[in-house]
Amino acid sequence: MLNFQLSPPQLELQRKAREFALKEILPLAWYYDEIDETPLEVLQKAHAAGLINGDIPEEYGGKGWGLIESVVLTEELAAACPGLATTIFDNSLGMEPLVLSKNESLKKRYFSEILKDFKLICFATSEPTMGSDVAGIRCRAERDGNDYILNGTKYWITNGGISDYMSVFATVDPDSQHEGICAFLVERSWEGVSIGRKIPKMGQRGSNTTGINFKDVRVPAENILAPPGEGFMLAMQTFARTRPAFGARISDFQAIQHKIAEMYQKVETSRLLVWKAAWEADQGLDPTIAASIAKFYSTETCLEVANEALQIFAGYGYTKMFPIEKLLRDARLFRIYEGTSEVQRYIVSGYALHAYQPVMPPLDELPIHRDLDPTGTAGTPDHTAWRCRICGYVHYGESPPEECPYCFFPDSAFKEM
Repeated sequence: MLNFQLSPPQLELQRKAREFALKEILPLAWYYDEIDETPLEVLQKAHAAGLINGDIPEEYGGKGWGLIESVVLTEELAAACPGLATTIFDNSLGMEPLVLSKNESLKKRYFSEILKDFKLICFATSEPTMGSDVAGIRCRAERDGNDYILNGTKYWITNGGISDYMSVFATVDPDSQHEGICAFLVERSWEGVSIGRKIPKMGQRGSNTTGINFKDVRVPAENILAPPGEGFMLAMQTFARTRPAFGARISDFQAIQHKIAEMYQKVETSRLLVWKAAWEADQGLDPTIAASIAKFYSTETCLEVANEALQIFAGYGYTKMFPIEKLLRDARLFRIYEGTSEVQRYIVSGYALHAYQPVMPPLDELPIHRDLDPTGTAGTPDHTAWRCRICGYVHYGESPPEECPYCFFPDSAFKEM
């Protein structure tokens, strides 16, 4: 039997997380978003309060939280600041490959350090030209005796600039796709590891995001999370869902083609509506309704198209390196100034309901176009036609029926035709 009721310990975690969010995160969230920084002191307080690393298994000294505990915790923290909630939760993501790894000695060593000290760990899979396509990893891991030498760059790494450790996925052979993927636990202090500048983003600015570069970084054999051939499955288990492999231009995918087609169609339709309103004004006609329709349709289209463009650009669209996030921020105002979309709808609906003169008659005055009288007397000249104004049924007779045989409304619902 399903039961979604939280246990007493889970309710206590919820209460504790909510109190922490209100007291420690909410007062600082806006400020750190403005300056685009991650407040390490808040993370340290979360660590001291036991709100980080709770999902380390009990056999390694942790609390053994499940996903429900993580969901409850993150929900409460995200109410105060989604960016800081992401940063706090990211330790769980960074540790997950270690939790799932078969390397027991590695687990004992690093879980002990993470629990004892304030240590952050990040998850490093994405690359500058690869996001969801895990099988397309280009970061190289070359065997050197029992060790591996890492060369390459990871990108879009949450907490990449503030983490002490990193779960890194690489490949021994880019052409081998899934079979070449392997994984390592790398320490930031190792020679050859360098952190890129903080990536300027549209939002979640309290969450640190950077690139990480590896130049001839030696990874000892004891720090292997997954050998070649097992790394891809480890990544998939970490994501808890499979991700598609691409290996092609995104414009080759039908889903992207459909997006672009709809974006173009909406822009062209908006242009025609705006031109029509402008033409009516130039002709000395009253352009009120045409302008109102053009205003709310084209401004909403603008926001939709900018939003879809950012989706196509993916993470790059969310950064301030490209103009997409600016276009999306700018476009949001169009639905407000010069008459909100709600006002425009009020104007247009008022015209459609009260001023517009339709060519066709009202529904209850439409000519009878079919016989639905079960009595067999339909259509004879000696009988009057009565139409039910509720369901449209037509009755023939000197008077309407006591009730409609279809919708059961009384005779008062019938109108003589």
